[in-house]
Amino acid sequence: MNNQIYRQHILSLQSVFKGANRYLSVAIATTSLLTLSNSTNAIGTAGDVKSSQISDYLNERSSYNYHREEPELSGWAISFDNDALVPSTRDQDYTYGTSVTIAGKSTRNYLLSLNRPLSWVNQWLGVGNGGEAIGHSIEVGIYGFTPEDKTEPAPLSDDRPYASIVYWSSSQELTAASSNSVWHSTLTVGALGLEIAGDIQNEVHRVTSSRPANGWSNQISDGGELTARYSLAKQTLWDVGHPKLELKTTTQASLGYLTELSWGASLRVGNIRSRWQSYRPELTSYGEQSNQSVDNQRVSESYFSLGAALKSRVYNAFLQGQFRDSVVEYDNDELNNFIVEAWAGYTRSFGKGYRVSYLLRGHTSEVRDGDGDRNVVWGGLTVSKVY
Repeated sequence: MNNQIYRQHILSLQSVFKGANRYLSVAIATTSLLTLSNSTNAIGTAGDVKSSQISDYLNERSSYNYHREEPELSGWAISFDNDALVPSTRDQDYTYGTSVTIAGKSTRNYLLSLNRPLSWVNQWLGVGNGGEAIGHSIEVGIYGFTPEDKTEPAPLSDDRPYASIVYWSSSQELTAASSNSVWHSTLTVGALGLEIAGDIQNEVHRVTSSRPANGWSNQISDGGELTARYSLAKQTLWDVGHPKLELKTTTQASLGYLTELSWGASLRVGNIRSRWQSYRPELTSYGEQSNQSVDNQRVSESYFSLGAALKSRVYNAFLQGQFRDSVVEYDNDELNNFIVEAWAGYTRSFGKGYRVSYLLRGHTSEVRDGDGDRNVVWGGLTVSKVY
């Protein structure tokens, strides 16, 4: 990455942490207005609400109680994202992703576990109310991006570049000071620009008799480059006074190949039986599911979900590159720093702990001008198993 992007990367760190207090204040104020307009009462974060009220509310729905003994192995989840999973002929931008998640206390000692360095960072930041993590998981995956015209082997300077990442990550769920809030942290390491990303896409295109993507040699960090990211989120449950309705908000900061601040709200409607902490689509970044929770409860439930988030993004390696020069990359002033993301989906659980979820997701354009200036839409399918 050239010196200009390096300076942007350093300034990103300052921007995230210097702006955190102001951003949190705006988020809390916005949430208060939202809940008041719907005649709801926020719990936990306001100083005039007693902690006993929080406990009473959570105890009414025992599935919310996250002070439980974590099993050695909670379960697993397999996720698949593709722009083909939406009712259109799209095959561009964030084009595919797949990941495997394993959850449980035993994942702390897995070969690819990043639990120890993640714990060091959390302790340094004072996250987790002074206690140990109450949830652990690891995730491995791959995802990729393409321009609209994939038949052209030459670089396309007016569209988004080819880009990809192969990654693995560890996540922790930690208690917060109030009973209706939790912290969630993730440490991810990976490699940009590996050839396997294009090989996978072209093999799928061959099997489905689709046109090959010919420009993968022009991808960001072609040939491979190490990368990493740390993200930290605080989730808060709000009392909406109805057993079939659940509202929570999330404030998140991320530093690394994606450096950003975000605030979002998500809603579940239906027969909800799982812990509120176990559902967190607002933490998803493209193909990364942020080590989605594989809950340790076998419950029967079905619900619809929807939500939205505002992201203030100051650095995106998939568009701007890293330390290595790339044939197509954007400067920060060529990108939109504010992005609105939204999602809607449906989840259904089955017998023996199996669960299937579909999520339609999209966000506003990341690129300001040119062929790359377009909104992004994709679909995601997740199959999970709780032991």
